[in-house]
Amino acid sequence: MHCPNCRSTDTRVLDSRVADDGGSIRRRRTCPSCNKRFTTVEQMQLTVLKRSGASEPFNREKAVSGVRKACKGRPVTADQLACLGQAVEDALRSGGSAEVPANEIGLAILGPLRELDEVAYLRFASVYRAFESAEDFEAEISMLRAERSAGVTSGFAATAKQPQPTG
Repeated sequence: MHCPNCRSTDTRVLDSRVADDGGSIRRRRTCPSCNKRFTTVEQMQLTVLKRSGASEPFNREKAVSGVRKACKGRPVTADQLACLGQAVEDALRSGGSAEVPANEIGLAILGPLRELDEVAYLRFASVYRAFESAEDFEAEISMLRAERSAGVTSGFAATAKQPQPTG
């Protein structure tokens, strides 16, 4: 670890604590060269296992870009998409695995997107689940209606929706 003040590579850890969510470690460090103290946060690197067998680092923006296409023309803000991206990454990290199959990312997107915008959800699900007919759409819409009438929600939409300006 390089000291942010003098760039010395000889730093010493004074204290380490696991963050409340368990997904990161906070370390308090000191530099013997300049005597400055600083804090680092270490986070698990998520890796995506592609269908081809290749793996690559998780990129939140790449995950959100597919959702952005589904939301085109819908009343969804960039802030709401950023919140959705964070929720998806948090869900993947809370799974505890450093390597996540690509299809799990799509599954992690579906829930928050359904609550954010049902039309965008149907667009995304139709591509992700490879809908082949109008019956596939009808079945998904029936499921949405059944969940709505049963009052099933996870609370994402309430936290992601931003107040609209008045006037």
